Amino acid sequence: MTYNDTLIRASYKQEVSHIPVWYMRQAGRYDPEYRKIKEKYSLLEICRQPELAAEITMMPVRKLSVDAAILYSDIMNPVASLGVDFDIVKNVGPVIDNPIRTAADVERLRPIDVDKDLSHIIETIRILDKELDVPLITFAGAPFTIASYLIEGRPSKSYILTKTMMYSQPEVWHQLMNKLGDMVITYVRAHIKNGGKAFQLFDSWVGALAPQDFEKFVLPTITRIFAELSDLHVPKIYFPGVSSGELLPTLKELQANVIGLDWRVSIAEGRKRTGGKFAVQGNLDPYVLTAPMDVIKRYTKEIIDQGVQEPGYIFNLGHGLFPEASLDKLKELTEYIHEYSATLLR
Repeated sequence: MTYNDTLIRASYKQEVSHIPVWYMRQAGRYDPEYRKIKEKYSLLEICRQPELAAEITMMPVRKLSVDAAILYSDIMNPVASLGVDFDIVKNVGPVIDNPIRTAADVERLRPIDVDKDLSHIIETIRILDKELDVPLITFAGAPFTIASYLIEGRPSKSYILTKTMMYSQPEVWHQLMNKLGDMVITYVRAHIKNGGKAFQLFDSWVGALAPQDFEKFVLPTITRIFAELSDLHVPKIYFPGVSSGELLPTLKELQANVIGLDWRVSIAEGRKRTGGKFAVQGNLDPYVLTAPMDVIKRYTKEIIDQGVQEPGYIFNLGHGLFPEASLDKLKELTEYIHEYSATLLR
């Protein structure tokens, strides 16, 4: 089997023959085959079936010819091991039975036990390690993003309860951050030990914070996570989510390899704001995929032209794929990224 390590090489700013590409939420509802599976099983039910979860993980690799697989899972999965009851509700997202609001609530969170509670996810990773000819990216939800669900009780646009705890009960907030940081570290270590070839820390909603609040209330835990995982010899990706451009200058000391960018900051500007230290990943606006193919290619060309200016670039979207995206357009886009970038890198 020929192994495609282009994503690994790009993450380390090494020479590549083409720009690697994968798409956040690339195993999802845009694929009619996946939609049929979801008619029978919920997301959490799929995650409990390693063979099925592995098959869904591999589907976009086969259909789109992307340069990496990303584990089919959900950022909330490890939270169950802390003793939090939740469900993923259709058209809503994570809904928490008993939201975390007090010091006593935080104290009740138990340490994660991957072997006891999450063996199905580990088994999925082991299957994929045997089957894939591209790197498997595993992932975890970052502490702020997980905390926002735990505190609000469901997805929020204002994060009022989350920020209330931050500002009014900072000691409780930091205790929660520490527990969630421990969860991430233990969870990711288990992923890499069992076959993960890279990992991404998703901080989807941390762009809701001002830079000074991010530095005070969140960055210390993010820094600790990457520092404690620095001995793992795999690419480490931090995606600070949407609307996070103003946070980028605060990330310069992270022991990560790659920073993901949303579409509001150009590749060139993202490199500048992070001091040129990291490889960068991104950042096509997902909804450009609603446009005709010539428009999609024009936007993509502009991004790639910036990406190839320095070593260390991975093409991705600025956020996840949406259900209405076209499988055929994604196939054509992936082919275009590979072919066009190869002409620039010869």
